[in-house]
Amino acid sequence: MLNPSVLALGQKRSTIRELFEFGNRRAAEIGRENVFDFSIGNPNVPAPDTVRQAIFDILNQEDPAVTHGYTSAQGADFVRETIAQDLNRRFGTAYGARNLYMTVGAAAALSICFKALTVSAEDEFIVLAPYFPEYLVFIGEGAGAKPVIVPPRAGDFQIDLDALARAIGPHTRAVVVNSPNNPSGVVYSEETIRGLAGLLAQKSQEFGQPIYIISDEPYRELVYDADTVVPFLPQYYDNTLVCYSYSKSLSLPGERIGYVLIPDAVQDFADTYAAVCGAGRVLGYVNAPSLFQRVAARCAGQTSDLSVYAKNRDLLYGALTAYGYDCVKPQGAFYIFPQTLGMDDYAFCEKAKQYDLLVVPGTDFGAPGYMRISYCVQTETIERALPIFERLARECR
Repeated sequence: MLNPSVLALGQKRSTIRELFEFGNRRAAEIGRENVFDFSIGNPNVPAPDTVRQAIFDILNQEDPAVTHGYTSAQGADFVRETIAQDLNRRFGTAYGARNLYMTVGAAAALSICFKALTVSAEDEFIVLAPYFPEYLVFIGEGAGAKPVIVPPRAGDFQIDLDALARAIGPHTRAVVVNSPNNPSGVVYSEETIRGLAGLLAQKSQEFGQPIYIISDEPYRELVYDADTVVPFLPQYYDNTLVCYSYSKSLSLPGERIGYVLIPDAVQDFADTYAAVCGAGRVLGYVNAPSLFQRVAARCAGQTSDLSVYAKNRDLLYGALTAYGYDCVKPQGAFYIFPQTLGMDDYAFCEKAKQYDLLVVPGTDFGAPGYMRISYCVQTETIERALPIFERLARECR
C-alpha cells in the first residue's frame, strides 16, 4: 500500500516539466536549435565569474573535510552572519546569523515555512493568482493544509485587496507573496504592499492571531527599469517570513541553495525560529549544501549579467503586442504572460507544439486564457520564434 496522493504526483509531472521533457525528446529528433522551448525558468546567462573564483578558492584554500562536511543544521554561523550583513547593507536592517536558516533552495524554504505554520488540517494559506503551481503541492501534500486561491486585480495583476479580504478567515495562517511574480513578471507596487500590510494587521486583530506573509523572493534582483522598486516586505509588515534562493540571481538553479529569513519583529521570534528549525528537521532539510553555503556567502549581493533578460523582455513584449497579443509589460523575473487571443489556453499551447514552440498554459498558474513564456533563453531563439508567434496570432484570429 502506497500513499495515494504522492503516488499520483510521482506518476504525472507538472505541465512545465512535461513540456521540458517533450522538448528534450524533440531536440534529440530534430536538433536543439529547432525546438523553441520557453517552458522552464532555467537561467541561460552564466553565473558571474566571482562564483567560479569562489569555488576555486574554497576548494584550494580550505580543509576538504570542512568544505564538504556537515555544518550546523541551520547553516554555518559565518555564512548566515555574512548574508545577514549583506541584507543590512542593502535594506538598513539589523539582522544577524540568528535570523537565517540556510535551505536547499526556495522550494525547501517555502515547504519549511508552510510546515512550521501549520497547526491543523483546517489551516489555510492564501495563494495569490497567478502563482507558481508547486505552492499547491507544498501546502496540500507537503504541510497537510489547504490552499485558498485569490484571483488578481483585472488589468494589471496587482493584488485584489477586496477579494483577499473576503478570502481571509479564522483558519488563515499566511498569505504567499511572490514579487517579482512568476508567471506575470509583475512587481507589486508599494501602494499594493502597504494596502496588504494594513489589511493583514486588521484581520490579525479581528481573529486574535497573527496572519503571516510568506514572501517568495527568488527574483528579487531581477528588475529591468530604473524606476522599478521591489518593496522589501519585512519593512512593511512585522510577521513576514522571507524565502530566498540564489537560483536566479546567481544563475545557480541546480545547486539548490537559499534561506529562510525570520526577522526579530516576527511575533514570538524565538519560537518561530525554533519551529522553522523543527520543520527543517521533519522534512529532512537540515544542513544545506556546505560548499554552496560558502559560495553564497562570498557572493552575497552580487548578480549575473541581467542585461540579456532586459533585452529579451523588450524584444518579446514589443513583438507580441504588435502581433495583437494582450499582455502586461513585465517589470521583473524572466517571464511574460500574454493572453491566448481568446482561445482556450491548453488548446493554444497544443497548437503551438505543432510548430515545436513550447509555452505553458495559464490555467496551471491559476489564470485561464493566458500562457507563460519563459524568456531566459538565447536572444536568437526568440528572434527565430517570433514568426511562429505571428503565425499563431493570424490563425487564432
